[in-house]
Amino acid sequence: MTVVAVRGEALREVDPELAEFTVVVVARDKDRQAALTRLRERSDALRALLDRHSEAIERRETGGLHVHPETAKKGEKVTAYSGSVATTVVVHDFAALGELMLTLANQDQTHVNGPMWSLRPDSPVFRAVRRDAVADAIARGKEYADALGAQVVELLELADPGLGRGSESFGQFQTYDLAAKSRGAYGGGPALELDPQRQRVRAEVEARFTITTPTAL
Repeated sequence: MTVVAVRGEALREVDPELAEFTVVVVARDKDRQAALTRLRERSDALRALLDRHSEAIERRETGGLHVHPETAKKGEKVTAYSGSVATTVVVHDFAALGELMLTLANQDQTHVNGPMWSLRPDSPVFRAVRRDAVADAIARGKEYADALGAQVVELLELADPGLGRGSESFGQFQTYDLAAKSRGAYGGGPALELDPQRQRVRAEVEARFTITTPTAL
């Protein structure tokens, strides 16, 4: 019995489905209570602003609250108190993304970082690319058999690399980047047009087939 082993590969570039960015509000004051009050007020204002854009937002999560005293260079004398609250925002409506990020960045003592582009974990793109990889493995098996003057008889094994015999680890990945440009005025301020970074999704499989006796050797 002659066995042919092949690797099927597939790669697609697709538009992203989500954009994620982080918003951090900060406050600082010599008085601890004043710093905490200011931090709460800015955090509440951020939440209210995000509530107004809820239709464009997939989800939002508070990632961290940090409050700490600042001391003089020498000794332990407290000179001020600083605090920050970080919120991660995931947006599915890219038409509203630029306006939302600029609106947040225009708030007092607010930092905005992002976006990072991605696909949803359950995106049908992943399934489609895996099917493409299987089809590529089958096509390769038939091509190899044909080159030997033989025909594929039976599929012995189909596995992700790393699960078959002598395989490498399986990989599936996306890449993220940002291209942004300013354009004309929007609502009295600059508008930001974001160009979503296309996602590269790759899948690999390994397959082993039995073939008829080669005649081209």
